[in-house]
Amino acid sequence: MGRVVLVTGVARQLAGRFVRRVMRDPGVDRVVAVDAVTPEHPLGGAAFVRADIRQPAIGRVLAEHGVDTVVHMDVSATPPAGGGGRTAVKETNVIGTMQLLGACQKCPTVSRVVVRSSTGVYGSAPRDPAVFTETTPPKSLPSGGFAKDVAEVEGYVRGFARRRPDVAVCVLRFANILGPDADSPLAQYFSLPVLPTVLGYDPRLQFVHEDDVLDVLGIASSEPRRGTLNSGTFNIAGDGVLTLSQCARRLGRPTLPLLPPAVTWAGTALRTLGVSDFSPEQIRLLTHGRVVSTVQMRETLGFDPTHTTAETFADFVRHRGPGLLPPAALAAAVDGVAARFGDGVAARTARTVKRRGTAGTRSAG
Repeated sequence: MGRVVLVTGVARQLAGRFVRRVMRDPGVDRVVAVDAVTPEHPLGGAAFVRADIRQPAIGRVLAEHGVDTVVHMDVSATPPAGGGGRTAVKETNVIGTMQLLGACQKCPTVSRVVVRSSTGVYGSAPRDPAVFTETTPPKSLPSGGFAKDVAEVEGYVRGFARRRPDVAVCVLRFANILGPDADSPLAQYFSLPVLPTVLGYDPRLQFVHEDDVLDVLGIASSEPRRGTLNSGTFNIAGDGVLTLSQCARRLGRPTLPLLPPAVTWAGTALRTLGVSDFSPEQIRLLTHGRVVSTVQMRETLGFDPTHTTAETFADFVRHRGPGLLPPAALAAAVDGVAARFGDGVAARTARTVKRRGTAGTRSAG
């Protein structure tokens, strides 16, 4: 008998792709796809069960199908497929996870649980370390938004792991996910014709490609290979970093530097118009950035992404189309201005050093 895998949140494109992928796994006997709404995309022959994970009925689904592996992908910063605002997002993320883990705790057949999380759990603050590891605590606990959701989700997961030590639990903290079907708030931000930025800041960002997300979910939900351990908490991101200014140039989109209060007002206006979920949490990310270590991802989980951060962003750009300005021309113009500005600064610095040196010599004499 092969494994019986239950996947939540299958009405979303990424979870739907994972269902179709795991259906092709020869070690999987059945896949049970769960969501509160019927997905509009095919599920590759998986058994679809319309169920709301916020309700206790999810326990019956686990028991009736004899599920042994649960892949919880219904943790997201965007509203569920059925619509709704921030309240619906929080209920699905937090209450849904609590109910699902409670059902897993009571189900004797469950032996592995994989939970989608986010590097947003670390937050973004001015005194953050250059690189976060899985054991680095955030400088300040998130006060709201998706970051607070994932912090609460991970709290429930840790409690579940203590109560069911016989179950292998894997938490995957994904960096910003981009790709052809990306529907995250950051993907919406990069799709704006002009990118509002915080004056004086150029944050470092990391991305992970949708294809790599599917690959690592496959590894985490399968039996561990020799020399690897498919349980624990892991940062998942592509190699390298990009600054926000580099992203803008590669997109071919101009930026609009604003003072922090003006960025907040712009974010409120964009949310009101429904153009982009420009939340306070995203403003902090676009101010201070965030970079995580992926050593444990490679050495313990045994996963090596096929896309770097730069390659992931390049694929996103190809599918979203060019911006208002040709990327090559924009990059050349910005680099030229930066070079001239840098030369001017260097010249002024040299003159200052020379004057100070002369004055020091006269004083010594």
